[in-house]
Amino acid sequence: MWTKGILFFTIYFVKGIHCELSNLYFPDDFLFGTATSSYQIEGAWNEDGKGENIWDHLTHNHTHLIRDRSNGDIACDSYHKYKEDIALLKDLGVSVYRFSFSWSRIFPHGHPYKPNPAGIAHYVAFLDELAANNITAMATLFHWDLPQPLQELGGWTNPRIVPCFAEYAKVAFENFGSKVKYWITVNEPHQVCQEGYGSDNLAPVLNMSGIADYQCGHNLIKAHAIAYHIYNDTYRHLYNGKIGITIHGIWYEPQTPKDEETADRMMQFNFGWWAHPIFTSQGDYPAVMKEYIAKRSTLQGYKRSRLPEFTQEEIDSIKGTSDFLGLNHYTSYFVTDAKINNLDTHFSSDHQVQANAKISWGSAAAPWIKVVPWGFRKILNWLQNTYNPSEIHVTENGFSDHGGLNDTTRVSYFGQYLQNLNAAIVLDKVRVKSYAAWSLLDNFEWLDGYVNRFGMYDVDFSDPNRPRTPKASALFYKDVIRNRRVGEFVKVN
Repeated sequence: MWTKGILFFTIYFVKGIHCELSNLYFPDDFLFGTATSSYQIEGAWNEDGKGENIWDHLTHNHTHLIRDRSNGDIACDSYHKYKEDIALLKDLGVSVYRFSFSWSRIFPHGHPYKPNPAGIAHYVAFLDELAANNITAMATLFHWDLPQPLQELGGWTNPRIVPCFAEYAKVAFENFGSKVKYWITVNEPHQVCQEGYGSDNLAPVLNMSGIADYQCGHNLIKAHAIAYHIYNDTYRHLYNGKIGITIHGIWYEPQTPKDEETADRMMQFNFGWWAHPIFTSQGDYPAVMKEYIAKRSTLQGYKRSRLPEFTQEEIDSIKGTSDFLGLNHYTSYFVTDAKINNLDTHFSSDHQVQANAKISWGSAAAPWIKVVPWGFRKILNWLQNTYNPSEIHVTENGFSDHGGLNDTTRVSYFGQYLQNLNAAIVLDKVRVKSYAAWSLLDNFEWLDGYVNRFGMYDVDFSDPNRPRTPKASALFYKDVIRNRRVGEFVKVN
């Protein structure tokens, strides 16, 4: 239940530090939204014909890897409570909702045969409910929950996954195309490949850095491009939607003036890896990435670079395969050059960069998130100046804590980041068209389980009914949407 103190804070806001950016208004056509992903909220892990995915497999067979030994078997139970969740979206006043389809709910065996009618029917009903509430659907095809049978064949390291993803995308376009305005092929390819295949931070925890992550990326980029062409050639004229990719972007600031080249190198290894093949006229991987990996590969005794090569035909086919650039942004770091002389095969050795943060920067419960709002404005400007996308959609931005309704640190984070977003749009003329706060609900946060909470709505996971309760951040965000500007808030470090 809400206390009077919390209610007063959320409606009127405690008067705090005034910022000149608070006088800016978001454009009338700017879209406010929230974001979630299927495995993190749906639950119903084995209901209505759904197959096993890599997170089902990991949490059931390697429970020790999850901080609180939990799983997403039930999670927020949004599979059954989606109408309640859409009612929350309606009350917030959002105009767009970013979510993901579960690949294993549509193709239970992973392989593209016998689509699951119950899974398709569920998403049709879900999309109809969104439409009935005038909320635009922004759908992600792949948000990390790969079908386990495909992983057993090598997952994203096996070229066979490219036609499998293409057929999955085709079935999604065919069944949901008339109900989805924005399509995202893949969420955060860097995290999929570098964190899941190159390390043990995400499923499938292969920990084969410098080899498996690059092979994963090579196939993933090709899969994205093929899905784009399927939509562009067959479905665009029918449904007039847009399709793109979402890339996770940390802003890397030079620690000293001499580190400017180092910062650009780090941006290219982390963001350009994915954006350069798609959004530049040259296509292909960034030149600095190819140079550094080839050099290290030679020193290690490889006869060719560990970074796979695209053919010219593939380069040409991949270029331009995105109607917008999706950005997930949470934090920023300082960087400096690192002379790593060992011959270990590892992504961090390849880029030769050291990242660090200031002690004075505030941190979220997830320690990798530092509160650096000016970095948000900087990366948005960098994206426009570097890639010149026709549209940028911020598809995730958020802050974690350990729970509680009076989440003043999250309010402070949202307030500062939204002010810098607004400045980028209004003052810098960056073409950002939407913003999705991560996340609507407290949910299963991958290897952190339910320890770290990102939601604007608290979920009581001890109650079988999974009741939702709004936090201070929900009413703060509701006020931003209603007034189309960031009101006063307390700045918390």
